[in-house]
Amino acid sequence: MFNRMLIGLAIASVCSSASPDAQSRRPLQPDDIFQLKSVGDPRISPDGAWVAYTVTTLDKKEDNSDTDIYMVSASGGAPVRLTSSKKPENAPRWSPDGRYLAFLSARDGKKAQVFLLDRRGGDAQVLTEYKTGASAIAWSPDSSKLALLVSEPDPNDPDTTDEKDKKPKPHVITRLQFMRDGDGYLNDVKRHIHLFDIASKKDIQLTTDKFDDGAPAWSPDGSLIAFSANRTDNPDANDNSDIYVIEPREGARPRALTTSTNSDGSPVFSPDGKWIAYLNGGDSKDIWYGTNNVALVPVAGGASKILTTGLDRNLSRPQFAPDGSGVLFLLEDGGNTHLAKVPVAGGAVSRILAGERDLAAFDVAKTGDIAVLDTQVQQPAEIFYLKGAARPTSVGAELARPPQLTHVNDEFLAKVSLGTVERFKAKSADGTMIDAYLTRPPFDAAQGRPFDAAQGRPSAPAGKLPTILRIHGGPVAQYSTGFNLEWQMLAAQGFAVVAANPRGSSGYGREFSRAIWADWGNKDYDDVMAAVDTAIAMGVADPDRLGVGGWSYGGILTDHVISKTTRFKAAISGASEFNYLANYGTDHYQRQWEAELGLPWQHTELWIKLSPFYRLDKIVTPTLVVGGDADMNVPILGGQQLYQGLRRLGRETQLVIYPGETHSIRRPSFQQDRFERYVAWYSKYLKPQAKTSSQ
Repeated sequence: MFNRMLIGLAIASVCSSASPDAQSRRPLQPDDIFQLKSVGDPRISPDGAWVAYTVTTLDKKEDNSDTDIYMVSASGGAPVRLTSSKKPENAPRWSPDGRYLAFLSARDGKKAQVFLLDRRGGDAQVLTEYKTGASAIAWSPDSSKLALLVSEPDPNDPDTTDEKDKKPKPHVITRLQFMRDGDGYLNDVKRHIHLFDIASKKDIQLTTDKFDDGAPAWSPDGSLIAFSANRTDNPDANDNSDIYVIEPREGARPRALTTSTNSDGSPVFSPDGKWIAYLNGGDSKDIWYGTNNVALVPVAGGASKILTTGLDRNLSRPQFAPDGSGVLFLLEDGGNTHLAKVPVAGGAVSRILAGERDLAAFDVAKTGDIAVLDTQVQQPAEIFYLKGAARPTSVGAELARPPQLTHVNDEFLAKVSLGTVERFKAKSADGTMIDAYLTRPPFDAAQGRPFDAAQGRPSAPAGKLPTILRIHGGPVAQYSTGFNLEWQMLAAQGFAVVAANPRGSSGYGREFSRAIWADWGNKDYDDVMAAVDTAIAMGVADPDRLGVGGWSYGGILTDHVISKTTRFKAAISGASEFNYLANYGTDHYQRQWEAELGLPWQHTELWIKLSPFYRLDKIVTPTLVVGGDADMNVPILGGQQLYQGLRRLGRETQLVIYPGETHSIRRPSFQQDRFERYVAWYSKYLKPQAKTSSQ
């Protein structure tokens, strides 16, 4: 029931529209995905003069994506393109002496190898020739060696074996975790740390045990390599990874530095080499609902020290400040991701770069300068540069926006009109306050509304708008103040878009996230419905023209929504699970399912109670069901069950399956097709006067 108290809730503007000349710009179209570019992985050169980064584009003709490496002066100016092959090049890493830029590419074959680009000139030269490829480049401090991750040969992969017989072989599986989306079926092939000498090209395999190793990092004096690994008896049954160190020599054995039962990872050495900072996971019993911490452990051995006790947020990408006084990291917090720092001696966390922004990556120079990958609601990710921001004197400065180094999407953005995005609060049924976002249509997409300079956005529409509730995946994830192409694409077609961070979301602490433990589709259902009711109370959403949809857990919660209410006139269920009993053993979450719900033959009633499958006859909303046929994360099985039941009941529905696609739809033509189907389906049922088809 609509709550009149929602009308008075405050609404905060996240970003204003562009200038009045934006009225001459056109709205977004699905094929604009081929003009938008993705910027990533900023890396500052040792002399602090340059920032290397990647740019990913979608190729319409070839129907694939390509990633190239660029660099730009830290003082600004025109970028320099460093690679241009038709195969992706990524993971740029400067050698400590500044002579080389290493990167990964499969430009000469099917497996990624390390290439070296000499800054003195010349083309990039391939350095490694591993049959299984290489990953995770880490330079030794003297620039003479690389620590790499290299997988053992897979007997089922004809490209990594010496056999002349290339016929497919059966998958023989003995592991508890027997498949993973993107990797396929899993056997006992492991990934180990290798030491590669640049001059001699000699390779030494450092770790040889029956465990997967990850995240190699060198000590400042080159005497040790730190890494993370789960070396328990049955790694598939837990998340108990620890931090290890090993000497970079043949025959060395790893030494464990941490012994907690949580997930320890992302190790980095302090500048003096005495400490390792790392990410310490929350209580393993919380699975993904818990939050993590930045911790320190002495390299010589001893007890770990948690630096961020009480922060109760998810943290990532720890790096030491150049003087070793603190650890910098990304802090996910209430729809934003900030750059923060905590002193190694303990104390309060400082926000170096805060505000309404979503930071995806950063790198720290020896000078204390920081390159950040920053996105905001009307700005796809670009690289910005903070001078001396990691120095102690400047910590805590919350810059409105630091100088921008890259302008990859400026030319495209000048052609299109984007919708405004506002953050607002909604009160759920039990009084819990929820963060949400409202994206309004741009200038001419709905009713040709003029720009209101006083409000900094298009003037209010003459009537209420068809409105779509979009639900994020996870469930432990968050919608943020970063650029969201899906919101903008739908708003460009005249829809208002409501997106909430219901309970279960990250960014609001452990208790908020864990509130839906073994109780999916209840509290989070109330929360997203409260966001819709608030948009109606604001006079924006038309209660008679509501749509809903999402991908992954967004699709799962969509299934709950349409099986509990008939308020929505159109739904899109993407990559959803529908009958949880049937999903047991068919997705790659067996351990998480068991931790949260118990074994299905022992707790059958709970598994059935939570599954929207058993309310299928309550669904009357026209529903488009979408997924990839190679998805091992959320298999198409769930979508097929939903579609089959709806068809059997005579409901309006359609099933779209993308061949060869995993959980992430990667083929560009399929990405465009999915947007086109979204627009067509919602338009058909929310704009009955529009002559569109569901294709």
